[in-house]
Amino acid sequence: MLFRSCLKSHTYSLLFFIVIALLPLSILRADECSTLTATGNAEYPPYLWRDPKGGKQLLGANQYVVDEVAKRLGIVIELKDVGSWARAQEALKRGEVDLLAGAFYTDSRRHYMDYIYPAFLNTTSVVWSKPGVSDRYHAREDLIGLKGVTVIDNSFGQEFDEYIKAKLDLTYVPSLKQAFLMLSRDRADYILYEKNPGLVYAELLGYKGRFDILAPEVSAESLYLTISRQSKCNTPMFRERLAKTIRDMQADGFMDKALIQGFESWRL
Repeated sequence: MLFRSCLKSHTYSLLFFIVIALLPLSILRADECSTLTATGNAEYPPYLWRDPKGGKQLLGANQYVVDEVAKRLGIVIELKDVGSWARAQEALKRGEVDLLAGAFYTDSRRHYMDYIYPAFLNTTSVVWSKPGVSDRYHAREDLIGLKGVTVIDNSFGQEFDEYIKAKLDLTYVPSLKQAFLMLSRDRADYILYEKNPGLVYAELLGYKGRFDILAPEVSAESLYLTISRQSKCNTPMFRERLAKTIRDMQADGFMDKALIQGFESWRL
């Protein structure tokens, strides 16, 4: 009887020391995930753009979303500019940043990032052309045989990206400014680009009203918050916390407000 009592006491003591030994690790894990870094497409108004005053800060609708996510979770998310959109994706792939503040779903990206569901915003991609073309455009099949242009590393979602590769003659250029210039000089028949950012840049670059936006759109895609598979914070528990926060923000109408605020901030 005495032996059993001693054995039980020894077992409890052992368990106690194991818990104490593991406790600092759990605390460290929580501390590690109290501050994260994020980036995104720095040439993507009204969703994201570089701070015109300089520095590495990104501004826009997606910034408001990320800031609110951080606030509701009680953590810090530093949203910073790391360069081009291609560079931003590479930084996430390497684990140099934890989060992407807005990305479409593609199979290739799924290999190095996890998507947080649901999406926080939606966007449409459209055909931009010179006036007079709208009567000849009724579906994406009408683009076959024409010369199109878009921006390097731009995605229109998995399904339409595959359609482009299989059916369309599309040239990729470094910037939307160059794409607009090609269209204005008849070096391209159309541009493929998202509607809202395209409208913003058309006004900024002096092309407002010079091109038509054709209907129907070529794709309607969702913008997701994503987390790098190299991030120390990429755990099922943390992903669920992010997902629940985004669901709550959708339910109380925050996302719509963020998009409106993004447009207003850009105009200012």
